[in-house]
Amino acid sequence: MLDIYSALLPALRLLPPEAAHNLTIRFLALGFGPIDRTISDPVLATEVWDLEFSNPLGLSAGFDKGAQVPDAMMRAGFGFAEAGTVTPLPQPGNSKPRMFRLSRDKAAINRLGINSQGLGPYVRRISRRGRSTGPFGANIGSNKTTDDTAADYEIGIEAVASYVDYLVCNISCPNVTGHSATQERTKLAEIIERSLQARARAVPHKSKTPPVIIKISPDLDDAQRADIAALILESDIDGMTVSNTTVQRPSHMADRQKGVAGGLSGAPLFPVALEMVSDMYSRTNGNVPIIGCGGVASGDDAYRMIRAGASLVQLYTALIFHGPALIPKIKTDLAEKLKKDGFSSVSEAVGADHRGS
Repeated sequence: MLDIYSALLPALRLLPPEAAHNLTIRFLALGFGPIDRTISDPVLATEVWDLEFSNPLGLSAGFDKGAQVPDAMMRAGFGFAEAGTVTPLPQPGNSKPRMFRLSRDKAAINRLGINSQGLGPYVRRISRRGRSTGPFGANIGSNKTTDDTAADYEIGIEAVASYVDYLVCNISCPNVTGHSATQERTKLAEIIERSLQARARAVPHKSKTPPVIIKISPDLDDAQRADIAALILESDIDGMTVSNTTVQRPSHMADRQKGVAGGLSGAPLFPVALEMVSDMYSRTNGNVPIIGCGGVASGDDAYRMIRAGASLVQLYTALIFHGPALIPKIKTDLAEKLKKDGFSSVSEAVGADHRGS
């Protein structure tokens, strides 16, 4: 895969992380993105929430906050793309610098604080999208200054539900004061109930209503995990993304910026996210689809996420270090691993570690 981004990757790394990211989005929006012309191996095709995915590898939220380039990223080889987090009203986020590249650890730390242009530009873009090459999801958040957090999720869902294939309520950003409280049982139950009601109002006559998913933190303690699993099983929520960035700093990290405040993503997050995918799969008896997210950077990582219980897998930070050529490589390697172990589809492999197969 030869593309301008891969050629410019060394130069982009010389720029401050946020400037490099913004320049990348601009290039992609102008049509200079890579195109993966290979056909995904049929073993990678899967169906989740009645949505068809040519492959289970997706772009996670955070890369394309304003829904400027979801289709460009799917043309690069992703099976699906998620844009956001978007908030009802514009908000600038935290002061700069707020993104940090940890090259020695193949990681990143951000404390963006859910910077967002708001629903206006976001909805205009997604309402004008043409034919998509895969499912598209909207990641919804709340404004820092809101007096009613659940109302912000309602507003976001009602605004975008008609234009998306799935919806994600981001309840777990570590860079917004008070966001951790949204994962407490009573508050989360209210958010789930009102989000589902908002979806029903937004698409009352649609034959396929977009599933509603919650994105949870990797920093939950055992009691919090138990509460969330119970709520998911008790409610009509459709799935969960496991997980968001972490405030943990694994002891093996070596980069001098490892102590910077913010949410950690990339390679050091992978073992944490993998363990949580496995745990939440067990707690929900494998009955709730999981999007595994956190530190995925190879076909082996994606395969391990799937065997641990993820129906789909997302990545973002690995692109900073490996470029878009990583996408087809992961797909090729994942297909080989599935077939080597005798699986004829991704869905057969989901949760295989829990069955001993």
